[in-house]
Amino acid sequence: MNFRGKKIVVVGLGKSGIAAARFLAREGAVVTALDSKPQAEMENAILSLKDVGVSLRFGGNDPAVISSSDMAVISPGVSPSLEGLEDICRRGGAVVGEMELAVGRIDRPIVAVTGTNGKTTTTSLIGHLLENSGIRRVVAGNIGTPILDLVDDANRSDAVILEVSSFQIETTPSLAPKISVLLNITPDHLDRHASFEEYAECKGTLVKRTVADGFGIYNVRDALVSRIVRGATCSLIPFDAEGGSHLKSGSAASWFDGEALMVSSGGGITRKYSLEGISLEGVHNRENMLAALTVCELLGADSDLLLEGLKSFKGLPHRMELVRDFDGVRYFNDSKGTNIGAVAKAISSLDAPIILIAGGISKGVDFSPLSSLVEEKVKKLVLIGESCEEMSRIFEGIADITRASSMREAVLIAASVAEPGDVVLLSPACASFDMFRNYADRGEQFAKCVMELADEK
Repeated sequence: MNFRGKKIVVVGLGKSGIAAARFLAREGAVVTALDSKPQAEMENAILSLKDVGVSLRFGGNDPAVISSSDMAVISPGVSPSLEGLEDICRRGGAVVGEMELAVGRIDRPIVAVTGTNGKTTTTSLIGHLLENSGIRRVVAGNIGTPILDLVDDANRSDAVILEVSSFQIETTPSLAPKISVLLNITPDHLDRHASFEEYAECKGTLVKRTVADGFGIYNVRDALVSRIVRGATCSLIPFDAEGGSHLKSGSAASWFDGEALMVSSGGGITRKYSLEGISLEGVHNRENMLAALTVCELLGADSDLLLEGLKSFKGLPHRMELVRDFDGVRYFNDSKGTNIGAVAKAISSLDAPIILIAGGISKGVDFSPLSSLVEEKVKKLVLIGESCEEMSRIFEGIADITRASSMREAVLIAASVAEPGDVVLLSPACASFDMFRNYADRGEQFAKCVMELADEK
């Protein structure tokens, strides 16, 4: 696509917006970049774009600027229904995301990973396993690095691994990966999508866009995922982290046999990966590993090197991260657990009484599906943030509930009731922006409070 002379607006100046604005300006477009935050909070964007000729406007998204543009590039957090965008579409202009600007310029196999939970871990694990196997790869997307900044590196690699959110699927219509991965679908982002059904269909779109001679790797244990991928023209490869006897003998598939991970990616050969010495635990991590191993085998990685890579992968921060085992109580940071599916998996993975710290900004989902797990496994529920009232109402009579006004108070309350053998788990089921900069800040504050608690004692 030729952008020279086109009047293009970039809405949202996080990492992807900055990458898009810089790229388009260098391509000769007339670029105006908007962000709703005040100028005082946008130092990084100002410094990043000061020498490329981008007009910057802060403190609001001016509908007049948007509607008069030939094209818009919107960041993942920007709603497609933002005022002015419809006018662009009505005139035949495009409203896309940063990733759309990049994928058409990449001529290497693309692996696209999505799902409500586990996609960052799976994407990182694929990258780690390929690197350990000597296969050149670029890892980018929703994981934190805009792929538009890495196009040259991507075209020198053997494979491009992209973590893709539902927002990016919506705004990257030309993304047609060689391999797609759909890990799971549970309610999330219903403050953005019109319904859970729309959100689920969006996730399934990634598999249906996979090239016909490619592969769609999907979680057959998730009934919704299995239904959503029907109609895909690529070769579908199921995985099952809880068994595999139901999978068709001789077909490409991967499963957990009760002791090890079994991967049959094609050719009639099944490879066994022992879990001994591997730090990733729980059903959710078996899902991540099965998907990652299948991808890597399809890309030609050696099984011995893959097993070696599994053993050296230590997981990611803020995802069931053990902060401290203190006085017989384990403290886990699962701040990335921002939806009910993630919290359910976190709770289910623990075989101990749980003091759960939860709450924040609701994403418009119903928390009640957690009720049975909370009743069964949570001995104390400590609530923080804007959703306290809603969560208290839902879990009243099911759990012993206390509210806290800060993370420090929440940790102190949890520590005061925890007994040896218990677990204190931060898994909020909510976004973080009411009290923290982001989920990482929330997790870091939790870890800091836990370590200070230990020092005090």
